[in-house]
Amino acid sequence: MPDFDEILKRYPIRIANLTVETFGDGLINDTFLVTTDNEKYILQKVNTEVFQSPEIIASNLQAAAEYINKKTPEYTFISPLQTTDNQPFVLQKKEYWRLTNFLENSFSINIVSTADEAFEAAKAFATLTKNLHGISSEKFESTIAAFHNLSLRFQQFEEAVVFSKAKRKEKAKDLIDNYLSQRHLVETYEHLLSNKEMPVRIMHHDTKINNALFDRITKKAVTVCDLDTLMPGRVISDIGDMFRTYLSPVSEDSIDFEKITIRKEIYEAIKTGYLSELNSVLTETEKQHLNYGGEFMIYMQGIRFLADYLNGDVYYPVKHSEHNFDRAMNQWVLLKAFQEFVARK
Repeated sequence: MPDFDEILKRYPIRIANLTVETFGDGLINDTFLVTTDNEKYILQKVNTEVFQSPEIIASNLQAAAEYINKKTPEYTFISPLQTTDNQPFVLQKKEYWRLTNFLENSFSINIVSTADEAFEAAKAFATLTKNLHGISSEKFESTIAAFHNLSLRFQQFEEAVVFSKAKRKEKAKDLIDNYLSQRHLVETYEHLLSNKEMPVRIMHHDTKINNALFDRITKKAVTVCDLDTLMPGRVISDIGDMFRTYLSPVSEDSIDFEKITIRKEIYEAIKTGYLSELNSVLTETEKQHLNYGGEFMIYMQGIRFLADYLNGDVYYPVKHSEHNFDRAMNQWVLLKAFQEFVARK
């Protein structure tokens, strides 16, 4: 058990009548709600298996915070508090801990149920991108190497196909062929990387709905959280992740493949919310490839699931031996549904 008293003593806060309890549904970092006499905070232990250089996260957040405080100081940007010796985290027993202010009267959701929720979340993630427009990407480093590098993920998928055990390869034969038939999505990605009209921006990279914070009274999104993956990227990552995770009424773990559909009202809400903040910022090329962002992210996640299945489930936690295969099938059905939906528009 962590020594919470020792960790929190490193911060310039009152810790009288201290209580610490687990908080949220995050899967990466350990998160706790800290309550004192008159304040609340969020305390997190950074998962160093996923984020091997917490110092990079801290540096990125500091650069973003300084830029936003000068450009749009009214924006609520969630960044770690400094310790009493001006550090962004506390190192205890080789574990990195950080503290942020708790945003009162805010809440998050895990499933998109309405178009209003999708609109508000898309607008919130777009606002972050807009507020960081103009900052030099050279101030930032990647917190997870090659996180959304489709070329690398496709190479890893091809290697998994070659070296996989015969039994799994045989079961997945049709699904492998299906994903290989979409290799043109990789070619498009590589073409976009060299296109100056698809600029590098500082993106969130994890735009799932539970990373948007809503106001309990107005139900409007007030900001976004979980900024560990704030780093250089392209617009297709953020809007693509929203398309991937908001559009279907069932999750990526569902095997009710007939229920995987594209909810038109959610699609329209995502695009409208996103462009309400970024229409004047994005290039025409970026706008023309927003739908490709959906294909890009769904396809990349699908081949990652399938590669992990072929490799023997070494990366994603699974609940049964076919879990990653089912996830890959789920994403294939979603990809085809999305492509067909877009083609009809």
